[in-house]
Amino acid sequence: MIEVAFTDVSLSLGDAADDAVRADALAQVARETGAAPVLMHQVHGADVESVESVESVGRARSCDALVSSQPEVALLARAADCVPVLLADPVTGWIAAVHSGRPGLAGGVVPAAVAALRERGGDPTVAWIGPHVCGSCYEVPADLQGQVAAVVPEARSTTSWGTPGLDLGAGVRAQLAAAGIDDVRTVDACTREDASWPSYRRDGDAATRFAGVIWSHR
Repeated sequence: MIEVAFTDVSLSLGDAADDAVRADALAQVARETGAAPVLMHQVHGADVESVESVESVGRARSCDALVSSQPEVALLARAADCVPVLLADPVTGWIAAVHSGRPGLAGGVVPAAVAALRERGGDPTVAWIGPHVCGSCYEVPADLQGQVAAVVPEARSTTSWGTPGLDLGAGVRAQLAAAGIDDVRTVDACTREDASWPSYRRDGDAATRFAGVIWSHR
């Protein structure tokens, strides 16, 4: 059985968090899921790493997507405006957690994770998109908007105050559709507008990180 969850502002899971605070948050994730949590050192790229065993969960991974077929392993994608994306193949048990920010969207980290699952024998049919900054709140310079929209046209947006923006969620949904994943379940919340979620755009360096979590049981 595959399960998913999204933590909120009550847990501090960021790299900048005090070690003890982050350890306590991970311990709570482990208690709630009954699985060993795996964090990424997220670098805003498109690299995918595989978690091969429960014994390997403590190894640091610099990447923006994790895949696994191992039960009792919880994959975490952290965010504070970026898009946490969770993927699952309920038939084979393959799962993925993906961190898709602006560079990751343009670099194709979500399609890379889908491809990695399929290369390993999985076929993700379900995706979850977690809270993220909405297209009405994510202002970017016009040239940067153009660079991203040249790769993912669906990401182009206009902010509520009339300036160039990006809709990362719309871009991710377009990439999932292009990959043939039609069952997409979205948490409809803008991190900048809703204080229940950490937001770098709202809080700057004081922002913590929440996580999308996906795991399976035997």
